[in-house]
Amino acid sequence: MTDSPAPVYRKARRRGLNRLSGLRNVLVGLRRLWLVRVWGMDIHPTVQMSMSAQFDRTFPLGVHVGAQSWIAFEARILTHDRTRGLYLHTRIGANCFVGGRSLILPGVEIGDNCVIGAGSVVTKSVPPRSLVAGNPARVIREGIEVGPYGRFLTADAAESALAEAGLACASSGRVRRPAARPLPTGGRGSRAGGWRRGRRRGPPAPRPSSPSSG
Repeated sequence: MTDSPAPVYRKARRRGLNRLSGLRNVLVGLRRLWLVRVWGMDIHPTVQMSMSAQFDRTFPLGVHVGAQSWIAFEARILTHDRTRGLYLHTRIGANCFVGGRSLILPGVEIGDNCVIGAGSVVTKSVPPRSLVAGNPARVIREGIEVGPYGRFLTADAAESALAEAGLACASSGRVRRPAARPLPTGGRGSRAGGWRRGRRRGPPAPRPSSPSSG
């Protein structure tokens, strides 16, 4: 009995900032090295992060991020609370995705294989394989299946379908472009008519002078 071949998925065409992914990986690697060597944070070498993601440097030893996790743009991981005098360890497990502009409060522990929705404020620890979102964040779904960097197992097939369609189709149908406005064909308000409303054709013709009387 032979095993069925693994499906071959197409990748979406690189556009925008994705064209600079090589340069981005170099910058992220340098920043990760700086956070670990200079500030003493516990960030795994495979962690990916946005350049705008923020890690608490007041208590940097409390930052822990597991292997193959992704910290998205403007996400913030806190390890201290000045109002209560707390300095706590904040942990993010392996294969997690922390959405853009989310906030992880001090002492929170996020289990492996979790997805944190964009803009979430996580005030309590999150069990493994959970999808959480909201303010305060709550568990939306349990027992999720994700791969490295919190990517859902169906993501490759969805991206391949969009790539085969030229990224012109969305889940709700084909993307429509706004229709072009027709050019005027003449008349009172058009260029072909000789003038536009509110604009004069040119200076008025001079009046003929009246004959002088003898």
